[in-house]
Amino acid sequence: MSARCCAGQLACCCGSAGCSLCCDCCPKIRQSRSTRFMYALYFILVVILCCIMMSKTVANEMKEHIPFFEDMCKGIKAGDTCEKLVGYSAVYRVCFGMACFFFIFCLLTLKIHNSKSCRAYIHNGFWFFKLLLLGALCSGAFFIPDQETFLNAWRYVGAVGGFLFIGIQLFLIVEFAHKWNKNWTAGTASNKLWYASLALATLVMYSVATGGLILMAVFYTQKDGCTENKIFLGVNGGLCLLISAVAISPWVQERQPHSGLLQSGLISCYVTYLTFSALSSKPVDVVLDEHGKNVTICVPNLGQDLYRDENLVTWLGTGLLIACISYSCLTSTTRSSSDALQGRYAAPELEIARCCFCFDPSGEDTEEQQQVKEGPRVIYDEKRGTVYNYSYFHFVFFLASLYVMMTITSWFNYESAHIEAFFSGSWSIFWVKMASCWICVLLYLGTLVAPLCRPAPHFSV
Repeated sequence: MSARCCAGQLACCCGSAGCSLCCDCCPKIRQSRSTRFMYALYFILVVILCCIMMSKTVANEMKEHIPFFEDMCKGIKAGDTCEKLVGYSAVYRVCFGMACFFFIFCLLTLKIHNSKSCRAYIHNGFWFFKLLLLGALCSGAFFIPDQETFLNAWRYVGAVGGFLFIGIQLFLIVEFAHKWNKNWTAGTASNKLWYASLALATLVMYSVATGGLILMAVFYTQKDGCTENKIFLGVNGGLCLLISAVAISPWVQERQPHSGLLQSGLISCYVTYLTFSALSSKPVDVVLDEHGKNVTICVPNLGQDLYRDENLVTWLGTGLLIACISYSCLTSTTRSSSDALQGRYAAPELEIARCCFCFDPSGEDTEEQQQVKEGPRVIYDEKRGTVYNYSYFHFVFFLASLYVMMTITSWFNYESAHIEAFFSGSWSIFWVKMASCWICVLLYLGTLVAPLCRPAPHFSV
């Protein structure tokens, strides 16, 4: 059984079938989900590599514990201490290779409508060869001539792509808010308990938003000073009140009956989160106290115990960053469930997986198809229609590659950037997050005000 399992794993890596774990206890998996999981795994591996390249701690540990470190660096022509393999320039090159990887597949998968075409087979399989291609592109970027010109030009491309990815994230938040309120409001027609659910969810979100703003006012401001923090908290708190008032205004309710406090409450929570993220990313202010010692102001004073292990904080923050980006990439490419409920896509076909599963090499699988408990199965749910847009999926990961590149190199403070400093504060990160907060509010207000610009419908009697 183990030999056949290994053969199946090898066939999955080199073949065109969907992939899953070779384990009888694993649940059924859809081909569309397994494919997206594999691409997300590749993305996460490269992001982890970039974080390692930006970590001074890792570089120092390698110098101390690898006796032939300097000789190895000279042997591969990476400098006396492998300085060409660390820092922002190395991250730019690796992310260039990853961006090229996803952009190539973005072009390759244009206008694919089902999983039966040759290009769809390439998209859904051949994982070993894709890993080789990704490694070759990331490694080849280190041999691009005229590195300074390349890095300067690629920096501007990364900035544009990073801002586009932020825009997609914000659009998804606004779209999710409207869909959530619409679905729950529709449920009230059959069950009045949905009104209680709407009221409870709205109350919870406004409580979180209000409590968050109050806590930030307590910890990030002081009686004397901290004027900037007070202004930002006041402005963003006022924007939350504004969107709430507009959402329930009579002229908006007339055109959009589903508009209400649930959406504005969710947006207010997200604005509160972005405000907290921006203030925590702001460089600390250091002043002299009455004893002539340097003290930090306008930041939470929670004691030194929480800051003893800076590496733990750094890698925990890196994990959260990877999780948020991966979630944004995957959710932004998934079609809404309403399409499936409307019968847009045919019922998926259920088959025994030919790759990444333990299977009988004789090819006689009639009995296996009848017995569900004999092993895991793969659901080929895209033979009659794709569940998500393949090309757009790769395009979002292309933008995510640029966003990661700019984020972990502190955007435009790249020369002094390292992964530990990313969580200690940077003006570039602060303004990016604060601008994202305001853009999110403008997008939501646009969805409320835009219908007012259309002429009112006229009904004939």
